[in-house]
Amino acid sequence: MGRTSDAREKILAAAQRLIEQRGYSALGVAEICKAAGVPKGSFYYFFESKEALALAVIDEQWNAQRRDWAVVLGGDEQPLYRLRRLFEATADVQRAGQRSCGTVSGCLFGNLTLELSNQTESIRARLQEIFESQVEMVRAVVDEARERGDVGVVDATEAARAIVAQLEGQVLFAKLYNDADRLDAMWANCLALLGARMPSGSASR
Repeated sequence: MGRTSDAREKILAAAQRLIEQRGYSALGVAEICKAAGVPKGSFYYFFESKEALALAVIDEQWNAQRRDWAVVLGGDEQPLYRLRRLFEATADVQRAGQRSCGTVSGCLFGNLTLELSNQTESIRARLQEIFESQVEMVRAVVDEARERGDVGVVDATEAARAIVAQLEGQVLFAKLYNDADRLDAMWANCLALLGARMPSGSASR
């Protein structure tokens, strides 16, 4: 197969799958190309280096996740209900991955942060941007909940950072123990962190 229009997508998909399974550092370009079913020349046609591929994988994953988060956090429900949906969606993704491959794969961004943040500056900077974007998306919902009197936080940005950190940390534990059920306590912990209780009545505004 030559440099066909879907070769880049095949390389990205194979790289993401292999990075989730084994990490970034242990992978070679030849292995990625073999898994993608493309010749090695196609790799360097689309990507100047393995680092460039990793950045493309990160961007591809974030584009998809950002769309999902926007749908969950931007709905018409009360803010705390929307925030709970984010926790539920996170757990659902990890459970689906475990059913598919037998292990909890964790978060691609968190995994790469642990592996590469002190080694590869371009990847560290991109991951930092993504986590800041996540915090901002959560902050908008926390701020709305605060205005309604549903939460007891003073600084919505710092509360959002703590929520994103809890998501990442709990997913990391689920990966470590290969047990997605460890994600079940996330929402109760989040409510305690926010000094909140779920509003009674309908989930709608």
